[in-house]
Amino acid sequence: MARTVDLVADLGEGFGAYTMGDDEALLELLTSANVACGFHAGDPRIMDATVRTCVARQVAVGAHPGFPDLAGFGRRAMDLTPEEVRTDVLYQIGALQAFAVAHGTRVRHVAPHGRLGNLVAVRADYAGAVVDAVAALDESLIVLAQDGELADAARARGLRVGIVGIADRAYRGDGTLVPRSEPGAVIHDPDEIARRTLRMVTEGLITGVDGTDVPITCDTVLLHGDTPGALALARRIRAQLLAAGVGIAPLDAVLDGKGARVPSGEGARV
Repeated sequence: MARTVDLVADLGEGFGAYTMGDDEALLELLTSANVACGFHAGDPRIMDATVRTCVARQVAVGAHPGFPDLAGFGRRAMDLTPEEVRTDVLYQIGALQAFAVAHGTRVRHVAPHGRLGNLVAVRADYAGAVVDAVAALDESLIVLAQDGELADAARARGLRVGIVGIADRAYRGDGTLVPRSEPGAVIHDPDEIARRTLRMVTEGLITGVDGTDVPITCDTVLLHGDTPGALALARRIRAQLLAAGVGIAPLDAVLDGKGARVPSGEGARV
């Protein structure tokens, strides 16, 4: 299995005077960042500051579009049409791209958030809508996804795909995440999370809720920093991967090392 991975986390998920997580500390551990684009969290000031800090720390900027659901943090199901999904995603990437350009960089990847991220793995219409938005804006953007409809649709359009491994979430036998509404969806034991992460990266396997081994391609590991003890766990995971001989690099470099198509003029530079 791949022995080099990207480390990514969701950042900029405050709103106004409210903050979530220690983005500054987490950025010391990352090679990529999923930046909230104002629909489920984030606002223009937070987006600007987050992108500025990512550039200063040489962390690749990615868009984290979600449902227009500030009250529910983008985790509630919404009955949107595919056209609404397409235009909402396009709007959010474009907003973040403006801040990226202002700070001398660009958006490198797109990672749907929350309930939208769950649905694009299983709904072909939503997956196609996200891919349409990405392809229309910039075909060099990497689509960050779980194995499923979105990954398949992106590959079919010739877009690069990075598969994200989420070690603190329970997986079903088909490789999809157990919904947060179900018991046991989120794993809290730091030792178990650390073990699952290392196995995911080095063996390409994760244990499903039914006890079976679920194959997983892990191009990037999603770290969390918005719960008690999460920052210490993120540091532990990074150190554990390095101790096991796993290389840590930006997503561009990880995919390039796997022989994925790299658009002309682009490489591993953040």
